Amino acid sequence: MGISQSTSSRRNGIALPAPVGHRWRVGGEGGDGGRGNEAWLLAEAWKEQEGVEPQSVHSSFRFSFGSQTEAEVDETPAVAPATVLLLVNAEDKRDAPAGASAVGMRVRRKINTEEATGEHQRRRWRLDSLEQSISPAAGGLVRFSYDEMRLATRGFSKRRELGRGALSRVYKGKIGGVLARPTVAIKRVDGPERESAKAFCRELLIASSLCSPFIVPLLGYCIDREGLFLVYKYVSGGSLDLFLHGNEKKRKVLRWKVRYKVAIGIARAVEYLHFGNEKCVVHRDIKPSNILLSPNKNPMLCDFGLATWTHGPSLPFLCKEVKGTFGYLAPEYFQHGKLSDKTDVYAFGIVLLELITGRKAIDQNRPQGDENLVLWAKPHLLQGEVAIEKLVDPRMRPGSYRWSEMRRMVRAAGACLSCADSARPNIGQVLAILLEKEGNAGLEWPMFSSSGCLSDYHEPQDELDIKSYLSIAMLGVSENGGDDSGYSERELKLL
Repeated sequence: MGISQSTSSRRNGIALPAPVGHRWRVGGEGGDGGRGNEAWLLAEAWKEQEGVEPQSVHSSFRFSFGSQTEAEVDETPAVAPATVLLLVNAEDKRDAPAGASAVGMRVRRKINTEEATGEHQRRRWRLDSLEQSISPAAGGLVRFSYDEMRLATRGFSKRRELGRGALSRVYKGKIGGVLARPTVAIKRVDGPERESAKAFCRELLIASSLCSPFIVPLLGYCIDREGLFLVYKYVSGGSLDLFLHGNEKKRKVLRWKVRYKVAIGIARAVEYLHFGNEKCVVHRDIKPSNILLSPNKNPMLCDFGLATWTHGPSLPFLCKEVKGTFGYLAPEYFQHGKLSDKTDVYAFGIVLLELITGRKAIDQNRPQGDENLVLWAKPHLLQGEVAIEKLVDPRMRPGSYRWSEMRRMVRAAGACLSCADSARPNIGQVLAILLEKEGNAGLEWPMFSSSGCLSDYHEPQDELDIKSYLSIAMLGVSENGGDDSGYSERELKLL
């Protein structure tokens, strides 16, 4: 999804927004008909006229399994089709009266017409029902037509495709008039009609309620019998996944200053999701490919296709089906379907480890036993500060990072990765560890000991268990270690 450069205040050389002690207000809602977003689109287009469009882009969606079963959106009841009763005499054709064949053709034509009409009515009814479901949030968004979506993507050209997920495809496009044509990211929600409508409605309602400099802004939507579309702001800086795990010959080593800035920024984003709204939002798919960087390397969290509301922080509920990305699933969620804000905290801990080590969460190209990042890092984490250097990305030069920041990030990662969700800190406490705020001295997460947060991390008991776990965790990972979508390094990685 596309994102613009965030605006934030500077604190100790790091781009940070205002403290999260107060709730954010969502702008642009109500009856303004999306004038705020329309104004942005116009302003952004004129800015683009002044320079060359950036060529790098990275947008991401997840590999999902199962189906969403939470009742955020009511199922649309099916309309019973009209019943047509036709009595046919099964005698030989030679005994049929003259003209019977023509009558039969007219009857069949009438039945086909009635069936097509009934299907059209059902689809129209479902679209009307969908319109009604999103009406509370649609006032602050721009509504686009299908023709605008088609023209913006040049007929949904494969060259414009940025990536795809289980129920979606994302395209880069220019939208608007002849002169004012800002670049946007257009997500087309595909799949079975009822499932895609539910996913579209849930994502629109959640994404439109969010307003943070560290989260992708939703600009508009399109509802048409030809398809459902969500229009997001576009970012040109690329994803964290490309900077950490992209083509090694083409990429530069990500500086520690940027890595620490990303950690703080995404912690702010997750804190806003969990505590910055009336409802707690659980993202469920925090990973490097869903973290986009602006040209100034300001991080932003994207892709709310799996996001859901919960009753509140630390108030878990059970999901009958599990969705997410292997390697980032919290144990209680993967094994029992137990979902809460601590599910995001665990995934954020994996991202912190990736920032520290430069390794992937699951990498089959590593030596046997080192494929899983958490299992590889656990012994080093339990050894204490003396082993921190063993965790650091070997591509970073000695002395290129601040020891105090590295220590805090390692400590935060270990705290996030407790196997028991009740033993994990909430994201606000994780942020306090990363920033080492005053008054945080009493907030102790003793990971550097045998009784620390990682001491309860379950390792497979035998070789069969290890192979079983890795065979599941590596589903969708191709033999060359990349994604199985066939896209280039600039495009979407599914895992």
